[in-house]
Amino acid sequence: MSTQEVSLEMNPRAKPVSKTRLLLLSGFGLLFDSMDVGLFSFVLVALTKQWHLTQGTAGLLGSLGFVGMAVGSALAGLLADRFGRKTMFMWTLLVYSIATGLTAFAWGIGILMVFRFLVGFGLGGELPVATTYVLESSDESERGRRVVLLEMFYAFGSLAAAIISRVIIPSIGWRMVFLIGALPALYVLVLRRHLPESPKFSAGPKPSLGAMIARLWRRDVARGTVVTWLLWFAMNFTFYGVSLWLPSILAQKGYSVVNSLSYVLVMDLAQIPGYLAAARLVERWGRKRTLVPFMLLAALATLGFGFAEGTVWLLVFGILLNFFLFGSWASTYIFTVEQFPTEIRASGMGWAAGFGRIGSIIAPYLVGVMLANGSSFTTVFVVFFLALIVGFLVVSGFGRETLGRNVE
Repeated sequence: MSTQEVSLEMNPRAKPVSKTRLLLLSGFGLLFDSMDVGLFSFVLVALTKQWHLTQGTAGLLGSLGFVGMAVGSALAGLLADRFGRKTMFMWTLLVYSIATGLTAFAWGIGILMVFRFLVGFGLGGELPVATTYVLESSDESERGRRVVLLEMFYAFGSLAAAIISRVIIPSIGWRMVFLIGALPALYVLVLRRHLPESPKFSAGPKPSLGAMIARLWRRDVARGTVVTWLLWFAMNFTFYGVSLWLPSILAQKGYSVVNSLSYVLVMDLAQIPGYLAAARLVERWGRKRTLVPFMLLAALATLGFGFAEGTVWLLVFGILLNFFLFGSWASTYIFTVEQFPTEIRASGMGWAAGFGRIGSIIAPYLVGVMLANGSSFTTVFVVFFLALIVGFLVVSGFGRETLGRNVE
């Protein structure tokens, strides 16, 4: 199969689809995914004031979405190895889009929690499936760069969320934000028509669900399973704890809602160059050799942000944090997905992401409790620093480099 095109295995009359188009089709799915996570972090600021939520309740709302993500990641990964990457990509996108739109009509905390779980279920399922799909549709010489470029769409989604929230929330209100978040449901029609199935999945075996779970713990795979689970826990704990609470923390430090949203938008701009740097380095240095220093520098930037005083230093360390944290995320995806062979690739990716969601469940609620009990801004970010250091030590000590190796 050439580097330039992938054919629809099930339809010999179908026209070849360029790999650039495949990347764009998959990437927009992740963009919509990221946009929803970002929108809720900004909405939480307005919702806390309007509904008079306690910080513990606000943290619980954030955590429930991640409970759904944990379930969705593990289940969708297994089903994608059994029934196909394209099928699960479309279903997960549809679930979270519809649930996001329904959130606009939430009339109380209880129903909002239900919708957040459903949104999380769809979001969590889409990420491992899309990553697996792009890797399997890429040649060995470019698979690392293409997977990282796929994850860069996540940064575009964060920027879209910041812009939409900055414009919509102050003038129209938070419900309109969720109505906008439902639009990706229409994108399923595009995917159904133009996205082919992964050629490696089409040609490979289709093991049972039980066999796939057992395979993750066979001797040749178990080390990668443990390392990726701990890596994803550390990354999720830090990323979602920071991203969900950052606008609220800035507001508590005395910045207005408008200024908080504006400063977060400036910080988010550093995500894209972070992805681009990682995209270049994973093919030059290696997956592990890029991930390890990026994680260490992200940890140090997190610590600096926690001790920063004044707007200038907050912006400086916020920009550095976004650059290195998103470079770490980009490297995490390609590092993880290459630890597993084709027959259990989506399962391995999905279960690592699912276990990692435990970190994203704990972090938002823990931060809410810490702030409610009087913990300082600095203390919260020291906790994030320690989480990243643990992940750094695990990967640097036990991680397997896959650049140039046969991942089967």
